[in-house]
Amino acid sequence: MKLKSLAVSLFSTIAIALTASAQAQQVIKVGSTPTGIPFTFLDTKTNTIEGAMVDIIKEVGKEAGFTVQIEAMPFSALIGSLTSKRIDLVSAAMFITPARQEVVAFSEPIYRYGEGLMLSNKTEKKTYTGFADFKGLTVGVQVGTAFVEPLKKTEGIKEVKLYDGSQDMIRDLNAGRLDAGLLDYPIAAYILSQGNNPNVSLDKSYKPTVMGSIGIAANKDNPELLAKVNAALAKLKANGTVDLILKKWGLGA
Repeated sequence: MKLKSLAVSLFSTIAIALTASAQAQQVIKVGSTPTGIPFTFLDTKTNTIEGAMVDIIKEVGKEAGFTVQIEAMPFSALIGSLTSKRIDLVSAAMFITPARQEVVAFSEPIYRYGEGLMLSNKTEKKTYTGFADFKGLTVGVQVGTAFVEPLKKTEGIKEVKLYDGSQDMIRDLNAGRLDAGLLDYPIAAYILSQGNNPNVSLDKSYKPTVMGSIGIAANKDNPELLAKVNAALAKLKANGTVDLILKKWGLGA
């Protein structure tokens, strides 16, 4: 009887420990956008958000010991959702900028790039070296990106049109309703490589003027979570996981 009681007691202890461990697995809500391919995008076959930054945050979660729950939302809503604590992290094509660092905290940088210049086939073909060369043009740009303010401050631009998503902007470029559009270079290159917008071209001679690095954003009130993210990122960079994910999505060296 004593052995039987001991076995029952041991089984109960193990069951309780396993239950406690499962309950301890924290669920972290992560904001991502459905229009930032190849960083984040909506896979219509699975109706889930996929991409390089989704893969990275999932690996970070595995390393740090939390479960990732991806929340889809427009790019312009990401920081507001983070500061209002509707989500815990942002993993998207978001530059680490001084202005954003005033309201949210960022992980260590993950990937660096600048803006890509997309031109309508109706636009005058000339050498564009910077924003000042957009004089007289109607230029599209996505709300919330680091390119909005520099464009608005540039004198001589006919109109700066704001878009919630990249696809709407490219659609207007393709229809000739825009002269030019600025978008994260990797996103612009990927979308145009699909060949669905024959009247839009990527100006490969253009040199970006707004360079930045993307990182994972966290609420400033949660430094413990950011510390876990950075510790996990450091391991994933060191063991090559981050490089493999970037290469998988065409972002490797």
